[in-house]
Amino acid sequence: MEWRDEGALLSVRPHGESAAIIEVLTAAHGRHLGVVRGGGSRRMAGVLQPGAQLAVQWHARLDDQLGNFRAEPLHARAALMGNRGALSALNAICALLHLALPERDPHPALYVQTVALLDLLEAGGPWAVPYLLFELRLLEDMGYGLDLTSCALTGVTQDLAYISPRTGRAVARTAAGDWAPRLLPLPCVLTLQDGSLAEVAQGLAVTGHFLSRALMRPDTASPLPEARGRLLDHLSQAKTVAD
Repeated sequence: MEWRDEGALLSVRPHGESAAIIEVLTAAHGRHLGVVRGGGSRRMAGVLQPGAQLAVQWHARLDDQLGNFRAEPLHARAALMGNRGALSALNAICALLHLALPERDPHPALYVQTVALLDLLEAGGPWAVPYLLFELRLLEDMGYGLDLTSCALTGVTQDLAYISPRTGRAVARTAAGDWAPRLLPLPCVLTLQDGSLAEVAQGLAVTGHFLSRALMRPDTASPLPEARGRLLDHLSQAKTVAD
């Protein structure tokens, strides 16, 4: 069994004396793991950094085996390592993809959006809103996509102010009635895909609610990764969406 692809490196961990197990989000083969022989060497340390873009070749005797990777660097994205905010976003992205995506299940649209976000983080552009949109796409690919186009109760498309915490559908202000305190607020950034840092924080509270539902496990009190919490802490201290 053998294939070639390109992907973003999500994680690296030592394996044996000199090898490493890497986790890569690939375009055609999804989130995939494999062993890199010599991956624990000094020569490979600079190549196998989370966020790096790699050309990978995977091979194994059987399809269900862990298999081996040959990895060649395409783009290191080293610049984002020197930016605290970008690094916190990178760690959150890698942690969420690890938890949310089943192995070897392709998500081509999510892959394209993830790579574009990583490039933006490295370039130092405003990334808070694109990161929020990444979480929206991740929810969609997990089967928990939000429907914010019309009111779930009346079908109207105007004055949408709330989101049902159960269904993820929008609710109009006039239709909410006595149920309004039980609904999630619908920040404009989720529909306009632009907004202030405060609106981004509101949007992340919404996506966090549905990510928690999607990732809930019986053996953990908080299913969301700590890296996402650190990202929220950074955004709470930032002054603008460009920080």
